[in-house]
Amino acid sequence: MNAKKDNKSSVSDFLLLEFSSIRELQILHFLLFLVLYLAIVLGNLLIISAVTFDQKLHTPMYFFLMNLAIQDLGSVSVTIPNSMANSLMNNRHISSAGCVAQVLSLLFFLSSDTALLTVMAYDRYVAICNPLQYEMVMNRTICTQMIAGVWVSGLLYAVMHTSATFATPFCSNIINQFFCEIPQLLTIACSNLYLIEIGVMVASTILLAGCFVFIVVTYVHIFTAVLKIPSIQGRKKAFSTCIPHLVVFSIFCFTGCFAYFRSPSKTPSFLDIALTVMYTIVPPMFNPIIYSMRNKEIKNALSKLLGFKSSSMNISSRLILKTGNISL
Repeated sequence: MNAKKDNKSSVSDFLLLEFSSIRELQILHFLLFLVLYLAIVLGNLLIISAVTFDQKLHTPMYFFLMNLAIQDLGSVSVTIPNSMANSLMNNRHISSAGCVAQVLSLLFFLSSDTALLTVMAYDRYVAICNPLQYEMVMNRTICTQMIAGVWVSGLLYAVMHTSATFATPFCSNIINQFFCEIPQLLTIACSNLYLIEIGVMVASTILLAGCFVFIVVTYVHIFTAVLKIPSIQGRKKAFSTCIPHLVVFSIFCFTGCFAYFRSPSKTPSFLDIALTVMYTIVPPMFNPIIYSMRNKEIKNALSKLLGFKSSSMNISSRLILKTGNISL
């Protein structure tokens, strides 16, 4: 019996959840995820390109936004391509090393996301509540140090969390999710060592709660300052830079918390899959839309990047020339 337990605990690979055993539905899943993935990649690459090539967007806010787009590209690339390949190849297997790499990478990008959204809230606080000191406080050196801190802290957290997760032996190799997700890995743990991972998750909750409280308090100060702005145009401009960030953080925070801190089922559940899709796919897909919808500077940069302005100017100049020729 002990030998059997040892064999079970030393798994060399895992079996991921398949969406369907019917080949036609597997192809449908592949195509659906392919469309979603291409849309996410395109949207975030447009944001990165707009910020990179437009000199007007070389400010701290858009520098942070570009890093957010990079993180979104990274997080979605950890899960979706592998799931697409599994559906296309009719394969459920992932190696133990591949599972570790997937957990480490996803935690790295998600934790960096949380840290960056907190930094972005501070940036908006300084810009709106202390505008005269903004250039001094948020200078290039400080912004670079903040971003370095975001990425390094995300990596350290990911290493710590991943080490705690895989320090636990597993009694099964069946994961009821389409990628290696920590809550599902805990359900197949066969030792009391999983308490270490629960301790790490409690510490994670405290850190996330700290970020959440900081952002809420920051936005209370921001909205108080915005409401004191005398001009309606000024208030609209201030809200247009704050509301998208608040929406993005709310979606990311609540879907992620609900997925990670609810008790996962030991059998495949549609709710578990839906929640996982909500926090892994929805934020990276909607972030570019949310930030570009209410932001004229991003819209103008994207228009210039895609050549919409030049093409519209060419059309209008042709029309002027034609009307001039007609009048002559």
